[in-house]
Amino acid sequence: MLVDAAAQVFSREGLTATTNRIADRAGLSIGTLYQYFPDKLALLRAVAERHVRDADRELTAVFAALRTEAPPFDATMRAVLGAVVAVHAGGGRLHALLHRMVPADARDLETVQALEDRIYDEVAFHLKRCDRGGDDVEMTARTLVHAVDAQLHRVLSRDGFDVGDATDTLMVTVDRLAPPHG
Repeated sequence: MLVDAAAQVFSREGLTATTNRIADRAGLSIGTLYQYFPDKLALLRAVAERHVRDADRELTAVFAALRTEAPPFDATMRAVLGAVVAVHAGGGRLHALLHRMVPADARDLETVQALEDRIYDEVAFHLKRCDRGGDDVEMTARTLVHAVDAQLHRVLSRDGFDVGDATDTLMVTVDRLAPPHG
């Protein structure tokens, strides 16, 4: 309840959000909020942890299906991008804030890095499977992941986005960085 309220208030107000407004949104007293979270940055960290868990869960399911079904490259990347965009839909300002403010400690950084590594590995697998990505598929995979991440968190999130339009925009980046042979 508090984490949901924090996500809503941070999404609307950014870092100007206060613990009083978050507690009010949750329908709790400020004292109750402080029993669970020492400050607003701890709340922001909890929102970020939930976001990473949600993204991990969604992408794990998508990657498992893609390994089983092995669709063509465009369909593969649309499925991956669609999942990534969907996890970020409706909270552009919040996700931009999370991207800049968190992770704050080594444990959080390791969790995010582990997720990124799994994404790199899966994208590289599908680049190889579909004969895309050039001579250095791992470098292409890392470049793709970071380019999509930057577009999503720094460009598209500024004004909000439609899931379909954002996926199309990101596919242009994918096609430019990993064109088909020929």
